[in-house]
Amino acid sequence: MIRVSSTEFGKEVGRYQDAALSQPVVVTRNGRDRTVMISAEEYQRLKRRDRQVFVAGELPDEIAEAVGRSEMGARHAPLDDLIKDWKP
Repeated sequence: MIRVSSTEFGKEVGRYQDAALSQPVVVTRNGRDRTVMISAEEYQRLKRRDRQVFVAGELPDEIAEAVGRSEMGARHAPLDDLIKDWKP
C-alpha cells in the first residue's frame, strides 16, 4: 500500500493512478488517512461482493455450513441472558 500526502498526490496524479492499478494508494491530509484510490476492477469486485444477497432457502451449502460453524465472540456472551427465557 502506498501512502501519499494530498499535496504530493495533486502534483503527480497520473503516477498514483498507475500505482493504484496494482495496490491501494492512501491519500493523507494533515497526516491522517483521508481517501483511498483503488483500480476500477477492484472497485467493481468489491461492489459485486457487497451486493451478494440470498433468500434463506437458496443460501449456498458452503455459506450455510460456515454460518453453522461460526461462534459468537466472548464479548457478546451477556446477550445470551437476554434470550434464555424467550418463547415465540
